Amino acid sequence: MLTDKQFIEELKQRLTQSGECNELLIKQGEELQLVNQKLSESEALKSHFISNITNEIVNPFSSILGLSKNIIAAKDTDIVKIKSMAELIHSEAFELDFQLRNIFTAARIEAGEVYPDYIKTDINLVITSIISAYKYKAEQKQLKINFAFEMDKELTNDHYFRTDPEKLKLIISNLLSNSIKYSNAANQIEVKAWMENRMLKIMVKDFGIGIDKKNLEIIFDRFKRLDSSINSLNTGHGLGLSVTKSLLELFNGEIEIASKRGVGSIFTITIPEGDETNTEGYALDGNEFIFGNSEDGVF
Repeated sequence: MLTDKQFIEELKQRLTQSGECNELLIKQGEELQLVNQKLSESEALKSHFISNITNEIVNPFSSILGLSKNIIAAKDTDIVKIKSMAELIHSEAFELDFQLRNIFTAARIEAGEVYPDYIKTDINLVITSIISAYKYKAEQKQLKINFAFEMDKELTNDHYFRTDPEKLKLIISNLLSNSIKYSNAANQIEVKAWMENRMLKIMVKDFGIGIDKKNLEIIFDRFKRLDSSINSLNTGHGLGLSVTKSLLELFNGEIEIASKRGVGSIFTITIPEGDETNTEGYALDGNEFIFGNSEDGVF
């Protein structure tokens, strides 16, 4: 049987424990509320993301259907009008193909199904083919794309560098597409490729609206919504830059950003040369693959 003193001490101890439990419950409740809030925000952002992705697909389809209908209804003699609409169809189809490539790549990355496929790649031809593909969109904004290729002295076998040409092409396309989209009319974009310590470096520089400093850390997160001002680079879904960073991580590469509001942005990627593979062949612009023997020089 407890004495009065022992009873009082036991009661104090239990009250203390009860108070600690209450404090713990309150803290856990607050943490649970925070988790629920973040989950709600995440769901809202994902819904916003899906909505934007849908627009990126639906809008080009609607334009293509409308323009095609106009071409069918046009007179055979109205060649100039037909050619103009055909160019717009090509532009919309090009944009749709580009967005779908990002979407499918993002899905494969999430599923862990993307791996680098290293082969000898003509870097000069890859970049010039991308610039050529974006020529029409650049001309629509009166933009000139200048390309400087400065790797001849450090690359063996002419312009060949062991990498994954298909994924490299998507990386550069995303950077160039953003630069065109956020550049001012009658301006220019600079693209440069060079070698540094056996690393491939590619820079895409524009003189557009730039990126706010507070957004530089989150522009690669496709579920983050940047501020809605005109100075935000990724006011939409941000999928392209997210895919770009994920692909660079597969290459053990890096991306650096230097940007100033109202001045422009510089994106610089660094990629190490890939490991030797059993594939004996060469890639040209990322779409073509030529088998051959690298030692005898026969394609």
